[in-house]
Amino acid sequence: MSAMNHSVAPLLEALADYHVRDRYGFTAPGHRQGRGADPRTITAIGRDAFRSDLLATAGVDDRKSSHGYLSHAEQLMADAVGAEQAFFSTCGSSLSVKAAMLAVAGGRGDLLLSRDAHKSVVAGLVFSGVQPRWIRPRYDERLHLAHPPSPRQVEAAWQEHPDAAGAVIVSPTPYGTCADIKAIAGICHRRGKPLIVDEAWGAHLPFHQDLPTWAMDAGADVCVVSVHKMGTGFEQGSVFHRQGDLVDPDQLSACADMRMTTSPNVMVYAALDGWRRQMVQHGHQLLGAALTLAGQVRQDIDALPGLHVLREEFLGAEASHDLDPLHVVIDVSDLGVTGYDAPTGCARTTAWTWGSATTAGWKPPFRWPMTIRPPPG
Repeated sequence: MSAMNHSVAPLLEALADYHVRDRYGFTAPGHRQGRGADPRTITAIGRDAFRSDLLATAGVDDRKSSHGYLSHAEQLMADAVGAEQAFFSTCGSSLSVKAAMLAVAGGRGDLLLSRDAHKSVVAGLVFSGVQPRWIRPRYDERLHLAHPPSPRQVEAAWQEHPDAAGAVIVSPTPYGTCADIKAIAGICHRRGKPLIVDEAWGAHLPFHQDLPTWAMDAGADVCVVSVHKMGTGFEQGSVFHRQGDLVDPDQLSACADMRMTTSPNVMVYAALDGWRRQMVQHGHQLLGAALTLAGQVRQDIDALPGLHVLREEFLGAEASHDLDPLHVVIDVSDLGVTGYDAPTGCARTTAWTWGSATTAGWKPPFRWPMTIRPPPG
């Protein structure tokens, strides 16, 4: 990380200054910071949400963005994680991954894609006309889940489709399992082709050494993260990062800008900005506490009759390369019930809040991603 000043949060501070000055804009949104909103809506949502619902351009900043609040925040984000470029999205990682796909393969044919790709990847194929060359993930018949593709599978896909424009993989998966990104990036780079990693569940990875290596450190060219999943951003808050010379930065920015809303919500931007500052200043401590708590949770749950916390089953030559231990995945098959019958009432529940990790147990205000797997059959 460079000598940039990470004690500042330009978007967050600009929003606070807007409130201090009690400014009144003459552009959208039409609710006029809640003045025109239905009182019943105010009661349900709260007036502060409307007060902060401002445009980033022609709102907090002027119509030319001459103060550069957003660009400064994006530069700080890139610096915080060691990327060359960061782009904020208020349309979620669904926009970010489409922009990356189009920047790499738009008008140029094929992409190697892991079959466990997100809906947004499939939508990107439909909209762009890019042809998928599918890589089958490693499917665990006993646990009923897919592991990321192995380097060997990616190599085989390149041999079969050598003219593809690049490759897209998902890592971590929603179960916390991770691909061998370094090896896969090397395979792509030997052909002069970029690797895009849909790392929606990995926004926290750069900030603690005991977590799996995040995609950019492992050599990925573009990495997409959802800060609302494993960070403290609002829903729809996403960032994609770029490095190296295999993806044109101007093309990538243009692909994102053309698909981005022209009315981005500054609250989403400001939350991304504030989270970056929090992670630089306190992320190692917060994640260390979370890892300690997760380790205790894993141990306590595994000691309960009929419950088994999966770890070793996820790792190995025919499984995943690494595992994010903050995802607690529980096999309930010894109880004779399915995940749908388990007390959570669903097959998979995920929750995450930053709070004080205590040894008192796994109770609010601190929760963690939990997955309950149904038994086979």
